[in-house]
Amino acid sequence: MSGNALYTDLSGYYDLMCADIDYRAQSHCVHRLQQLFGNGGRRHLDLACGTGPHVSHFIEAGYCSSGLDINQPMLDRAARRCPGARFSRQDMCGFTVEEPQDLITCFLYSLHYNATLDRLAACIASVHRALAAGGVFCFNAVDKTRIDNASFTAHSARHDGALFDFRSGWHYPGTGERQSLRLRIDRTQAGDTQTWHDEHPMVAVSFAELQALLQPDFDVHVFEHDYDRLIPWDGASGNALFVCVKG
Repeated sequence: MSGNALYTDLSGYYDLMCADIDYRAQSHCVHRLQQLFGNGGRRHLDLACGTGPHVSHFIEAGYCSSGLDINQPMLDRAARRCPGARFSRQDMCGFTVEEPQDLITCFLYSLHYNATLDRLAACIASVHRALAAGGVFCFNAVDKTRIDNASFTAHSARHDGALFDFRSGWHYPGTGERQSLRLRIDRTQAGDTQTWHDEHPMVAVSFAELQALLQPDFDVHVFEHDYDRLIPWDGASGNALFVCVKG
């Protein structure tokens, strides 16, 4: 299985794959960042929203929340989860909004789905156009120069009588603007194991390059990738949380 097959054919397993993610903590952290740096508004858009778990938490926090994604099966599930939210099938590198947004988020490293630097720049420009004055763009990212190709994360979960083992990791060849997210899913039931492999092309960018793309239009604050504590980025770690304020 290749390309975006995981998110098409296995979209029903996406929430299971992400079962260990604390969506509430992530959403609450970004809400705090909006209170600290933003304009106080409650119009929110989540880029690459998937099945909508972050949107649901922002709605609970009092936001008028919406989401966009390029995958319709994901959006169908998001609409069932959040019937009061608006969802649209759009590419985040060239999206439009009906009214200016106060907060735009992009969780789970999804900004990297803009698979080239040109597309990444187009996404940032779209975000800037969509934000109201004083609005905040918040996302997490990985620095290509600090990727360890041997590192991965893994977890297991049970569903419909089967055991699922999920494994994912970054891979960067060392040069160029392309990295990939490599995924593996093992599904074991009644002693039989099926294995899916998936590889998603993503943009490779250093934090210095990323800040250079953002700083002409945003006041940029960078924090450690810690949703429980707001700690300024130490300049060394390879994962960070970016908070970008439109002037």
